[in-house]
Amino acid sequence: MTILVMNAMVAPLVESHLPDWVEPRFFHSTEELLDFAPQAEIGWFDLHQRDQMAEAIGKAKQLKWLNSIYAGVDFFPLDLLRTRGVVLTNGVGINAITIAEYVVMAMLTVAKGYREVVRAQDRHEWLLDSPGKVELSGSRALILGYGAIGQLVERRLAGFDVEVVKVRRSGGDGVLRPDQWREQLGTFDWVILAVPATPETDHMICAAELAAMKPDATLINIARGSVIDQDALVQALKAGRPGQAFLDVTTPEPLPANHPLWSLPNAHITMHLSGRAQTKMFQRSATRFLENLGRFHRGERLEPQVDLSLGY
Repeated sequence: MTILVMNAMVAPLVESHLPDWVEPRFFHSTEELLDFAPQAEIGWFDLHQRDQMAEAIGKAKQLKWLNSIYAGVDFFPLDLLRTRGVVLTNGVGINAITIAEYVVMAMLTVAKGYREVVRAQDRHEWLLDSPGKVELSGSRALILGYGAIGQLVERRLAGFDVEVVKVRRSGGDGVLRPDQWREQLGTFDWVILAVPATPETDHMICAAELAAMKPDATLINIARGSVIDQDALVQALKAGRPGQAFLDVTTPEPLPANHPLWSLPNAHITMHLSGRAQTKMFQRSATRFLENLGRFHRGERLEPQVDLSLGY
């Protein structure tokens, strides 16, 4: 028997589908997880408390495969997993549909000034003109990070006649390489960040990049707060370059109530809700896990598998 340790929240979606070679241990609390972890050969240890997840992973010395619903794995002890030869599968792509839709919502919100429309309704005020007059059609968008989310964003923007340029290491037609996008920042109306959080992407958007953007450009971050120098962003927004920032992620999270980003008229804060704006996250994760369970038993490659050296 292979011992599986996983959060009891997911149990209703998988328990009846588990094969007879799996012996499940469903944990209902952090204490139960820490107690079960040393037995785990397969683990799904997801918690909101990331430090305690890492503690459980440290105790799981029999672990062969660790699964997670999280797409970003920057808080996992990747070096430890690599040393122990553990395969890590993550939630990349699970939330891609809703996050891609969030990007389109962000663009339309800014383009049409929709936040001001909502505020006018709150005041019971009948506006005589639109606070936003930008059309997406004919605008240019740069997508930094061309994984599952970036690809879906491109497909959705095609329907709005937005010219999309993406960044990819291999290059290609209509594609910029990592050493080319900075020199062209001033040509884009939308700069969309969908990169993984790695040492390479940490503060990839700093004062110089912000200053290079168009004064009326919008920076959209659905990646991690760490990819932007947030202090530099505050100063740049105060100076009006870029014109707007739509931030689903910040540093830290939650953003402190007294942080200046809350009060800037050209900053939109959406509290890391993009991935939660759906009802299918756990169902999709459970289906993928069960498919991988069969692959694990047959000795096949699990998907999507994190490259523990690269961090994504």
